Amino acid sequence: MKVDVLIVGAGGAGLYAALSAAEEAKGMEVAVLTKVYPTRSHTGAAQGGVNAALANVDPTDSEELHTFDTVKGSDYLADQKAVKYMCFEAPRIIREMEHMGVPFSRLNNGKIAQRPFGGASKDRTCYSADKMGHVMLHTLYEQCIKHDIKFLNEWFMLNIVHDGERLQGVTAINIATGEIQFIHAKAVILATGGHSRIYWGYTSNALGCTGDGTAAALRAGLPLKDMEFLQFHPTGLRKSAILVSEAARGEGGHLLNNKGERFMSKYAPEKMELGPRDLVSRSIMTEIREGRGFKDEEGREYVHLDLTHLGEEKIKSRLPQIRELTIDFEGIDPIKEPIPIKPTAHYAMGGIHTDVRCETPIAGIYAAGEAQCVSVHGANRLGGNSLLDIVVFGHVAGKEAVRYAEGTDFAKGGESKLQDDVKFIQELFDRESKETLGDLRDELGEIMFRHFGVFKNEKEMQEGYDKLKNLIERANKNLAVEDKSKVFNTDLQSLLEFYNLLEIADVLAYASLQRKESRGSFYRDDYPKRDDENFLYHSMISRNSDGSFKYEKGKVDLSLYEPAERKY
Repeated sequence: MKVDVLIVGAGGAGLYAALSAAEEAKGMEVAVLTKVYPTRSHTGAAQGGVNAALANVDPTDSEELHTFDTVKGSDYLADQKAVKYMCFEAPRIIREMEHMGVPFSRLNNGKIAQRPFGGASKDRTCYSADKMGHVMLHTLYEQCIKHDIKFLNEWFMLNIVHDGERLQGVTAINIATGEIQFIHAKAVILATGGHSRIYWGYTSNALGCTGDGTAAALRAGLPLKDMEFLQFHPTGLRKSAILVSEAARGEGGHLLNNKGERFMSKYAPEKMELGPRDLVSRSIMTEIREGRGFKDEEGREYVHLDLTHLGEEKIKSRLPQIRELTIDFEGIDPIKEPIPIKPTAHYAMGGIHTDVRCETPIAGIYAAGEAQCVSVHGANRLGGNSLLDIVVFGHVAGKEAVRYAEGTDFAKGGESKLQDDVKFIQELFDRESKETLGDLRDELGEIMFRHFGVFKNEKEMQEGYDKLKNLIERANKNLAVEDKSKVFNTDLQSLLEFYNLLEIADVLAYASLQRKESRGSFYRDDYPKRDDENFLYHSMISRNSDGSFKYEKGKVDLSLYEPAERKY
């Protein structure tokens, strides 16, 4: 199979890249390869909104303020010109989506409604009740259908193939038939989403958020950037860790401890519940650590998110999905009683290293969305900036990939990788399983949450890393595909996804041990201060030929704002 521009992943970044590429391409074939049907992609789980300085609510808002809020929120690790580009593009791209048919909520004057969000100095988060990602995803997919974009639904990418200088193609498995193919491509865009499922039972992410493109990039020798930075969202449901959107606090929800106190007054006296996510998550965990949380019969610890004072009408009109999820998964109606919540692993700031044009060091390989690290989020992402990131850089990646593909031919070679992958998968079928995949996945989640959670220290991380290395060794020796059929073999897919998670967890753990400071989402009890003198750099990790990690330091763009203390 030959495709001029292949996009891997059909979330917001992949679909926007496809639309952008199709618009730019002249007689070239653009195709989207996705392991799930496009409208099942995880973008659909995003609830609260997408940021843009439209100034519809507060006329004093501006792109400059959005840029500064993002840089400050990142704890000064974001690349500032990249942030500026994203924030200045935001109004244009929001209006573009409005013209596509995205059904934004409206103000009384008919303009797009905007709400306050964490770490933002103005009300700039555009929303559609509490289903922003859902309506964006469906609208973008409709546009792709309208433009006759080719989809390879239920295909799973295995590996990226290149000759050391430029892309040759990818290997992928057709889930419906079990056939493994080499797909020749001039350019590939990796838009495969995040990897918070390394925390397995402690994450808001869907089962498919296994960082497949990020792991494939690592195997292909590409550098991963800032992998130690993974954000814990402050408010996940107590039992399931499913997300309770920041919109709940943006609309006026209160966080309460077991004394009934709005405890955020101690940690962020000005912004209160709308401090940045890293600060609010640490504050909740501190309350629990110091005995001011609640504990249920099964030992789960949590605090309360109280919406009862908002009233029935506001909750039903502005937060209908949050109410539905809370009733379904907690048996609680937030109109009548507080929601039990705890921090949940949510978003990867780190990912595949690219520049602002979405280019990796290998010609023809691009990345966009949560799989990518430009970096516009630095050490901590602001709520509402992820949906913005995926469409802004999805748009850029599509254009850049087509422009590159127009000036090149298909690279020769690469087919030998297909034989390697066929052999590897056959070995998984042939051997006997000595442990169960489900048990090892749960073990991975426990290791990551207990040793690389909201609070970290050297002793616990080193213990966790030793456990992780043991788990990786056991998984490589003891796991096999138990379902021996070829057709829609979800057992095989789950095992391949788990191997991807293990590779990413390995990098995250290794990177965490190198950073001896606290910055943004990354907090160490033994190094509680930010250390700009020694650690104001991007961690860049790739694999050496012997399998060990190569660790390098990347320069942070500080061209607009000098680093300062974050206060909220």
